[in-house]
Amino acid sequence: MRSLILLTASRLLFPLLLLFSAFLLFRGHNAPGGGFVGGLVAAAAVALHALAHGINATQRMVVVTPLKLVAAGLGCALGSGLFGWFSQQPYLTGVWVSLPLLGKAGTPVLFDVGVYLLVVGMVTHVLFLLWEE
Repeated sequence: MRSLILLTASRLLFPLLLLFSAFLLFRGHNAPGGGFVGGLVAAAAVALHALAHGINATQRMVVVTPLKLVAAGLGCALGSGLFGWFSQQPYLTGVWVSLPLLGKAGTPVLFDVGVYLLVVGMVTHVLFLLWEE
């Protein structure tokens, strides 16, 4: 049974949830939020889409398989620690650089992006497995 209200709401809420998850991701290292919470919100957007449109439409919509997101997230999170290690500091020590247009960027943001991708990929993978049952 398809609900017109759920279809309309998911069409409106899906991009807003993804935008809010990006806001939580980049806000996280200075205030509450971060990669984990942002990833959960993005996975909730995918779950809402699957409820409204069906699992097959959602799997076609997701361009990168969830396990590739998990691998990319692990690589990003683990790789962010190498910057401190290569500069003769302990592993996962934060390193910051000044960028002309962006200001200061650091490895904690890279770690948060890795956690974000890992959480989105893992929760989406589990949701897909549960829905296929």
